[in-house]
This record gives sequence, structure tokens and C-alpha cells, in this order.
Amino acid sequence: MKRIEYLLSRGMLALLAAQFAGAAHASSHMDAPLITRDPSANTTDVYAFVNTNGGKKCLTVALGVYPFEEPGIGPNLYNFDDNVLYQIHLALGTDYKVGKADLSYQFQFTTHYKNQTTILPSYLGVVENVGDASQNLTQTYTVTKVDHRMPGRNNTTLLGAGVVPPNNQGIATPLYNQGDDGENPAKDGVATAAELDPYTAEAITNLSHGYRVFAGQRDDGFYGDIQAVFDLLQLRNPGVDAQAGFNIHEMVLEIPVSELGGDQQIVGVYATTSRRQIAILRPGEGHFDNFPGEDSGGWVQVARQGNPLFNEGLVAVADKDLYSSTSPTQDEMLFKKYALTPQLAHLLNVIVFGSTVAPESNRTDIAGIFIPDLIKVDLSTGPCRLGGNGTPTGADPNDPDFSPLGIFGGDVLTSTVQPGFGGGTVPGGWPNGRRFGDDVVTIAVTAIISDLRVSPPIIRGPAGDNVNWNDVAYNKVFPYESTPHNGRNHLHSQ
Repeated sequence: MKRIEYLLSRGMLALLAAQFAGAAHASSHMDAPLITRDPSANTTDVYAFVNTNGGKKCLTVALGVYPFEEPGIGPNLYNFDDNVLYQIHLALGTDYKVGKADLSYQFQFTTHYKNQTTILPSYLGVVENVGDASQNLTQTYTVTKVDHRMPGRNNTTLLGAGVVPPNNQGIATPLYNQGDDGENPAKDGVATAAELDPYTAEAITNLSHGYRVFAGQRDDGFYGDIQAVFDLLQLRNPGVDAQAGFNIHEMVLEIPVSELGGDQQIVGVYATTSRRQIAILRPGEGHFDNFPGEDSGGWVQVARQGNPLFNEGLVAVADKDLYSSTSPTQDEMLFKKYALTPQLAHLLNVIVFGSTVAPESNRTDIAGIFIPDLIKVDLSTGPCRLGGNGTPTGADPNDPDFSPLGIFGGDVLTSTVQPGFGGGTVPGGWPNGRRFGDDVVTIAVTAIISDLRVSPPIIRGPAGDNVNWNDVAYNKVFPYESTPHNGRNHLHSQ
């Protein structure tokens, strides 16, 4: 039965895309019709930014999956999928211009049960340490680097293995929560590693070659009034954060810049998820076709994520599933038209402004951000400012110069490899990388209604969805994303 379900929900992407196109209901993290049926492979957001660790410059990248995790669900919890290949890809040198991946970092998970004679799948008692006797279900994982610049040779390097901390259930996982009490909400973001909750701290793993990794449940750090945006752009003030109170599962990898050939370059970052193929015999035809499934076989890509909002906000329904199964190397041919003539600009003009405010054609500035669809990170800058343990307004006592609006809020960095907006001035956040805390909805809408093709650029706004900060504070230290919400005590926006 499982095979049939996988075949119907994941296979035949090209054949079924047209059939499902008219039935798509868009919301954040639900970028394409078919992938919404496969939550553990459904990507949420990709992050990439420059930081330092022990005085050494690093690139931190992160991939979230499993959108809209309701905290505290049971008896079986949300977990990483043993049958999904999670990958974060990097384009080095000038390859970001064509979307060609040079390195891929693969995460593969294995699930273990200490006791399968019980009806309690996850917790047998209060978890004091990651993987202890009370944590019945434990996931481990490996991180492997694949170097695509070495064809025909042994191009894979096992960097090491890690363990996934428990989900935040509540009473069973008190150390995630305020006062180490499972009845209380999750702890706030912290400014130092010493302040991290014990589960998170124990799950941070040092890999070979100077890498550092974390994989586990986190708060969903994306924020936006997505319900209003996709309800005929009928915005409200204040906006309502559609992701508030929900968790995701996240992989965070810190990469020494020395592993990438130095910092005098721009790196492109995107992520994919893939499932194993299964062989299906077509009755009366005498041959097998391969579709995504559980059994051993080649991997089939089922989701792709680069810049925020591209597939969701710019690509037409007819091509959303196609985007999920393709590579950034194909974006110029297949999807550039959607960036050059963004329908969102027309809708904003008609519904919100009632006049032509946003340029609707020849948007080479928007295409420059999204095509190919990788997050472009200038490694030559200093470390980015981080929106950590601040207030709901975005102010941060540890870094008052951080702005969730990036360059539109005066938060900039200096590049030594590109002129930027003069003197090497580049955005401090997205679309130069993406940090936890970047208000990507407002930045994207502001870019679309502005005109960045002229010098000096014409800036209108900032304008967005009136949601200005995440529902909980981020961490200022690795793994940066917020503590997962307590399944016993959390609030959604409505």
C-alpha cells in the first residue's frame, strides 16, 4: 500500500503536473502541488551567511523541512525520513552564474528504537541527555561531501556522524523550556553558547576538516502573513504570522571558508530532497518504469529550494512541480520569464495600488536576484550581523545595527570582489545570503515595487505584509535557529 501511495503522490511529476495545477492552494512552504503530499521531503527555507568560529571565517548553511509541525503531536512524532536524501549544494567561483553545483553536502538519517514492545514510540520517561534510556526513538545521521569537480574519481568524503536531539514534547523534555519546566513555553534565544539548552548543546557535533553540524527540531524561523497574501492580497495591519507556533526539522552546517577555496568569491547555495526509485511493471508492456519510493535504487529529486518566495511567488502553477524536479542550470531557459515579467508586480498594481507603481516588464533587476535560483553569498565581507535574542520589533541589544530589512534598513556590508552599490556596499542580508531574521517578504515586495535597474535606484517602501519579526527570538550562536516550541505550551497567531 505504501508503494502505491508514493507512486501517486511523488511519481510521474511531468505527467501529473497539469492535472493538479488547477487544484493548487498556495501557502508558505507549500510551493508546489505535489510536494505538499510529502512533508518529510518538503523543503521550507534555505539560509546561508558568513560568520566566524574560533577566529576563522565560515559559511553557515541551513535547510529546513517538514513544514507546519504541530508541537507535541503523538504518539508518533515528526522526524527526519530515513528514505529521503537531504542535500545542500554549493556553486563555487563563477559557477553561481549558471547554477552549477561544485559541492554537495548529503545528510542521511537512520532511526533506532530501544524498545519496540512498548506502545510509547518516542519517550519512556524524562529525557536528561540526548539519546539516553528515556529517549526511545533516536535518529543518527551521516554528513558526506561530494565534489562534482572530480568526475570519474573517488569524489566523496565522509565528514562524520551526528545524533538528533529529542523533539520538544513538554514534560518528557523539560530542559528545552523556561525554568527547565515542561509546563512552560520554550526558552528564548541566547547570546552565548554557554546559555544554549542542554539538548541543543549536546547535539552540536564537530566533524572532520573543521566542519560543525546540528540536525534536529527547531522553531520555524520564517515569518509572514501568508494567509493574507494569498487571500487576494487583502493585507491587514497588524499582520498575522502564519508560521507562529509551528516547528520544523532543520539541518545546519558550518563550513570553513578555507574548504571552499578562500573568501574572494561569491558562492551560490541551494538545496534538494530526493527519494529512492521503485520499479513498476506496466501491465502488458513487458518493461519497468522507475518512480520515487522506499526501495533501493537511484535517487529521484522531488523538491528544490533556493531563494525565498521564488517558486511560491513568481512561478506559474503550470511549472511549479517542474521547478521541484529540475536544477538551477535550467532556470535561465525554463523560469527566467517569470522573473522578467513578475505577475506579482501586476497584481500589486491592480489590487493594492490601483495604478502602475511596480514596473511590470523587463525586470532584469528581479531576474538578477532569482536567476539562477541560488542564494548568492559574498564570502569576501566580514561576518554578517545576526538578528538574535532581540525584541518582537527586531531591535537587538547585542547588535543594534542589525535590520531585518537588510539594505532597505541600512544594514550593509563591504565587499572586496564586487562594486555593489558603490564602494563595495552590498546588502547585510538577503539577497546577499540569507540570515535568520531577514524579513524576506518585505524585502521581496519592496524590490518588486522599486526599480533597481537605474542608478541611483528608485526605492519605494519598505512595504510588506505588516509582520516584522519572528514570534520567538533566534539564537546569536550556532545553530542560530530558535528553540523548538513546547508541545504542551505554545501559541499560534490565531
